[in-house]
Amino acid sequence: MNYKYKVGCSIENLKGVRDFIRGALKDHGVPDLQISEMVLALDEMCSNLMIHAHHCNPDDLFELHIIVEKNKPVVFEIIDDGNAFDINQFSEPELGNLVNEKRKGGLGIRLVKSIMDKIEYQNQSGKNVCRLIKHVTFK
Repeated sequence: MNYKYKVGCSIENLKGVRDFIRGALKDHGVPDLQISEMVLALDEMCSNLMIHAHHCNPDDLFELHIIVEKNKPVVFEIIDDGNAFDINQFSEPELGNLVNEKRKGGLGIRLVKSIMDKIEYQNQSGKNVCRLIKHVTFK
């Protein structure tokens, strides 16, 4: 089953994104813990996109697609036309350095990479497509 959600790049829209993800996955019997993990990862990715690529401009839109098929990994696609940022090319700071420097940021990307099984980036017809893939246990 395919789900699509189009949303403006305002931080206030993150609750709608989280609700959309939960609703799509609950219909397929995905366990609550796995849903919460994926919601957390997608919330981080979408908020980074809104803030860094679109400067929280509510007139800029992106799409979130969720593809759920029984006994296959769940696929999330974030599609936009902002500045591209490939999470796979980002070199994460060492945890010790973050603690010593008392930095607030820097953990979100580490979190997303630890939750999702695979992250892919590509450009399709002038649009950025970030694909996040997660193997789940269906009830």
